[in-house]
Amino acid sequence: MVDTAGRGQRELDDLGLDASPTRRTTKLAVVGAGSVGSTMAYAALMRGVARTVALYDINAAKVEAEALDIGHGIQFMPMADVVGSDDIQVCAGADVVVVTAGAKQKPGQSRLDLAEATISLVRSMLPELVAVAPDAVYVMVTNPVDIVTYAALKFSGLPPNQMFGSGTVLDSSRLRYLIAQHTGVAVQNVHAYIAGEHGDSEIPLWSSATIGSVPLMEWPGIPGRGGVTGRLLPADRERIAEEVVNSAYRIIAGKGATNYAVALAGSRIIEAVLGDERRVLPVSSLLDDYRGISDVCLSVPSIVGREGVGARLEVAMSDDELMGLRRSADGLRQVARQFGL
Repeated sequence: MVDTAGRGQRELDDLGLDASPTRRTTKLAVVGAGSVGSTMAYAALMRGVARTVALYDINAAKVEAEALDIGHGIQFMPMADVVGSDDIQVCAGADVVVVTAGAKQKPGQSRLDLAEATISLVRSMLPELVAVAPDAVYVMVTNPVDIVTYAALKFSGLPPNQMFGSGTVLDSSRLRYLIAQHTGVAVQNVHAYIAGEHGDSEIPLWSSATIGSVPLMEWPGIPGRGGVTGRLLPADRERIAEEVVNSAYRIIAGKGATNYAVALAGSRIIEAVLGDERRVLPVSSLLDDYRGISDVCLSVPSIVGREGVGARLEVAMSDDELMGLRRSADGLRQVARQFGL
């Protein structure tokens, strides 16, 4: 038998050419197959974020079942491969690693109450992950995300651009949703950010918020048959800010976990990385003299692309907002010190 395939490859090698496919595929690894991790994998596949999605969890039966269940629906999604395993090698060569594994938040429990158990888990897991996926961009989703991200940077040795947290991307989405509901406009036309901790000390940046190109603080409302509706008064802003902070507690009390919106927020971050979109997102990253704030991970509007998190944007803030952001940073820094970070 004539080895035409081998001869053809040798001829190409002699010419210095490569006959192998050159199209680079993308791989997403999701660590943790709980309600957040499995929904994250599902959302990423539905949005066509990556060509391969790998689920990793120490519970072999659970992770294999989740991957199988999702895989049975691949016919109805953009083409992709989904695999699940309790072997960390399933994450090898990932372009993005999303870490969702951690202690589960219970009703009435704050995110910071979760810190000790989750930090211990991250300390033991991260070196193995970095060993199999050293070039990946790491997105921490596990709560309390700001403290966990700060700890993960310490344990991993990765540069600050390569590892960041999902931060207040979800909180900002909640804020925009509530503003849209109150003002009667499409949520896609609301531009507003939550900054600081992903938690009780987070700060709505009302000063830089807009609807369309209209500053939110100047929003006149919408004229209609019943008169002008949808004005945003100080009491309305206060109510909305409180609802953003408390919405996660409300959801956890009702169904045990938040999973849908956080999975969509996470998949949006992943898209920004894999597509090198340089999209502005309020992710939690290590700050270095951002408005005088350093050595803490918290959320500010930042440019996210293929190299991870880039420039942090110094958006307009009132004196009260800046003071709130600094208080949030001080609080997170104190918590980090409690855990020897």
